[in-house]
Amino acid sequence: MRILLVEDDEVIAQSLAKSLTNQHYAVDIAKDGQEGWDFVDLFTYDLILLDVLLPKLDGISLCRQLRASGNQTPILLLTAQDTSNTKVIGLDAGADDYVAKPFDFQELLARIRALLRRSGSALPPVLNWKNLQLDPSTCEVTCNGKLLHLTPKEYGLLELFLRNNHRIFSCSALIDHLWSFEEPPTEDTVRSHMKSLRQKLKAVGVAEDPIETVYGIGYRLKPAGKEDKGKRRQRGNQEDTEKEDKGNISLSASPRLVLSASSSPSQSRVDNGISKVWEEVVRKLEERVVAIGQASTILLQGKLNEEMQSQAKLEAHKLVGSLGMFGSDEGSRLAQEIESLLEKGNQLKPATKQHLLQLVVELRQELQLLNFKYKPGLRSLNQLANERPLLLIVERDREFAETLARETKNWDLRTQIAPNAIAAKELIAEDCPDVVFLDLPAHDSTDNALGLLAELSHRTPPIPVIIITEQDSLLDRVKVARLGGRTVLQKPVSPTTVLETVNQILQSSLPTEAKVMVVDDDPQILIAVQTLLVPWGLKVYTLDNPLRFLEAIAIAEPELLILDVEMPGVSGIELCQVARNAPQWSGLPILFLTGHSDTTTKQQIFAAGADDYISKPIVEPELITRILNRLERSRAQRHLAEIDALTFVPNRRKSSQDLERQLVWSDRHHQPFCFAIVDLDNLKQINHNYGHAIGDRVLSRLGQVLRQAFHTQDVVGRWGGTEFVVGMAGMNKSDGARRLLELLKSFRQIEFTTTNAQKFHATFSAAVVEYPQAGNNLQALYQAADTILEQAKTTGRNKILSN
Repeated sequence: MRILLVEDDEVIAQSLAKSLTNQHYAVDIAKDGQEGWDFVDLFTYDLILLDVLLPKLDGISLCRQLRASGNQTPILLLTAQDTSNTKVIGLDAGADDYVAKPFDFQELLARIRALLRRSGSALPPVLNWKNLQLDPSTCEVTCNGKLLHLTPKEYGLLELFLRNNHRIFSCSALIDHLWSFEEPPTEDTVRSHMKSLRQKLKAVGVAEDPIETVYGIGYRLKPAGKEDKGKRRQRGNQEDTEKEDKGNISLSASPRLVLSASSSPSQSRVDNGISKVWEEVVRKLEERVVAIGQASTILLQGKLNEEMQSQAKLEAHKLVGSLGMFGSDEGSRLAQEIESLLEKGNQLKPATKQHLLQLVVELRQELQLLNFKYKPGLRSLNQLANERPLLLIVERDREFAETLARETKNWDLRTQIAPNAIAAKELIAEDCPDVVFLDLPAHDSTDNALGLLAELSHRTPPIPVIIITEQDSLLDRVKVARLGGRTVLQKPVSPTTVLETVNQILQSSLPTEAKVMVVDDDPQILIAVQTLLVPWGLKVYTLDNPLRFLEAIAIAEPELLILDVEMPGVSGIELCQVARNAPQWSGLPILFLTGHSDTTTKQQIFAAGADDYISKPIVEPELITRILNRLERSRAQRHLAEIDALTFVPNRRKSSQDLERQLVWSDRHHQPFCFAIVDLDNLKQINHNYGHAIGDRVLSRLGQVLRQAFHTQDVVGRWGGTEFVVGMAGMNKSDGARRLLELLKSFRQIEFTTTNAQKFHATFSAAVVEYPQAGNNLQALYQAADTILEQAKTTGRNKILSN
């Protein structure tokens, strides 16, 4: 059957054409309404798929024009304008049916089949000729229940004859119906296909040759004979019942699998076809998202021109349909909202512009989820071992960028290089970096660099950015700080200094994704669990060989472990016992997936140290809820163990570990390290005058001020009572004392109010020392600072002193 697709969005057009071809349809593509009219004028089609919004001649006008000329080819409208008015106008113009974008491809195929049946005499869903059956919904041909393997053209020939059982087709008519405009064959090719089809039908046991040659004219289907009608009706009723049974099994378009039901052969074939199409179009979709992101960033700066606004709007409009066609309703919704915001352009308020940037981030994440859905290659053990942090270098100086990239090999990092911010955005769309090194130029392209910084900072989660600049300007530093820059380095700077800064950021950055490791010898279970968990922001590692458990868990370092009970070689219960016997994994939450519901198995699971179990088949809400609850409890326990409950800064144990790491870094690279003790003044007097609750409030506020004042690569900790410590890597004591003095001035301005409406102010004292002059280890630094702090207390407090 031959279909004309009139669609200006090349992604949708290519995807549909590929998928329809996989279903044995011949497809011609017209990119605008006028070209569609020309195609219809030249060729005969069984169906027209017609987009509504088209250049040159819109879909509604083309539909009216076709009907006015007497053309009665079935027309199926494709429209992103899912409103009653649009539907009414389309149907009144002569369309036979419509599908709203985003559409489900299975539904589209079903509507196509229905229209093709409607176009001729009434035909059953399954086409029959004696003991031969053809099911258009599965593209399968059987004889006495035995599957017949036909090529796409052989299938198309047989379907055409079965659908038009009274018509004689010449070779040229067969070419018009079954071959697209771009691949017309010779008549000898048609005869060769006919000969092959007849041989296969005879070999599989078809009662007689169903295709009759009308010499000098062409070919037609032989009459089946009266005696076969009852049998055909009986078979049709039986197949209808079977199809109703199959209809109870459905697959959701969202990225999840239902393990308790298997997909039909036609569904699997369609899914495989769409996956192949995805590989061809994903690059184009990514380019569209990049274009929208660039326009949104420029809009944030108030510099979006009409041309760029119009182009971004068009890209968003196209994504509404193309993402929906691949099953992403959320992606379509995001693209639609972005399109409506871009309509207003520079008139948007600042808060709405920020929201637009966030929508673009979410759209990019949705595209990544789709990429995972259609390219679900699981992470192998070797891939896990090679998974290293990615540093994106955005640097005009190519020589410096390449030198820096070469140096990263010694730091266990991957790198990508971009000459400017625009090129960087394209790379980020393909592979999200862990840290970005961004050159801030001193000319007009500064806005592009700052726009990239703003976009990265507003991501969820934000990407840390290290800025390098030629001019050590306060205004530039303020701009960078406002836009979320992590660190500013001034040229010239050595690659070693840059990479040490990168390493510090990677070490200090808290993980934003919970890591889950799944061990199961069934690949389908691994795919299912991974598909279920990834959309929830979980990073999933899978292992199908339990004998490599120790190697895999050391690489993945999961926060939660999921085990199957029965596996070859080593059981899940034994792996659970191994994990519980290892100090580093003894507290790891462990959850079992098991098909056993007997009491003995449950007792063995819990006796081995498991925290929970879920029975197979997997029920998505139960699995997600149990995993998220376990992760939340585990993180809460770890938080309680590391964070001071009153001030919410790390406690002595946690901050001591971080300080020791910073000392090692400073010693190895001969960098200064500033250590300070901060002590709240007169807490005993505050408690006596206003009560302990007010005293706790002052302590808590000081902790908050310290958390906000120091960067994430600095260390802040509470070591007990009124005492806090601060570690500042790469900073000498003079700079450290200056920072604390500014902080003290701010803290003095804070007004505290008691329960009886009294108001008062609080102060703190601090002592600052430098490594290694004041001591070569943490204990020595603390003692040196403590001695200085005593001097501050005895000389009136409310001051910052250094040795």
